[in-house]
Amino acid sequence: MLLLVTGIIVFIGIHSASVVALPLRDRLAAKNELAWKGFYSLVSLVGIVLICIGYGEARLEPVVLYSTPAWMRHVAGLLMLPFFVFFLASLFPGRISRAVKHPLLISAKTWALSHLLVNGTLADVLLFGSFLAWAVMVRISLKSREPRKIPTAPETAMNDAIALLGGSGLYAGTVLWWYESLIGVATFVR
Repeated sequence: MLLLVTGIIVFIGIHSASVVALPLRDRLAAKNELAWKGFYSLVSLVGIVLICIGYGEARLEPVVLYSTPAWMRHVAGLLMLPFFVFFLASLFPGRISRAVKHPLLISAKTWALSHLLVNGTLADVLLFGSFLAWAVMVRISLKSREPRKIPTAPETAMNDAIALLGGSGLYAGTVLWWYESLIGVATFVR
């Protein structure tokens, strides 16, 4: 469990630099943007590796906090469809991204909430609860600071079609094939 918690702290910590240490983050990025991005990426990767190893170890001896009815898997599964759409809308801006303002944060919240609905072990609550709390914290912080411009595709109506069709395709692929082979858990379809 220590590796999981350490990974969460490392990953969410670096992703919270703009929230808790914006002047320091801006100074480091202004000094050498490529070095800052490299450091940010490396720390993020270390966090992901620690999370994966720690979560895998925690699954071997789960501490169950709650369990939900079987039908909740269908609710969680359906919530994943907008996750994929909003995720792609963050990369391909259009009306969807304009309407929800922060589609990547919405997708992170949707992903975390859907997993909390069906996973009630301590490791699940730590992992998905941390990401949900982080996404809420970042969204609140964006109300009091100017968001940075992130390079994306130009805003077009076609991007909404890409987000909707691409998101639906990724959802279908995940539900039908990839999730069980990668994660080892059957999706809500079965």
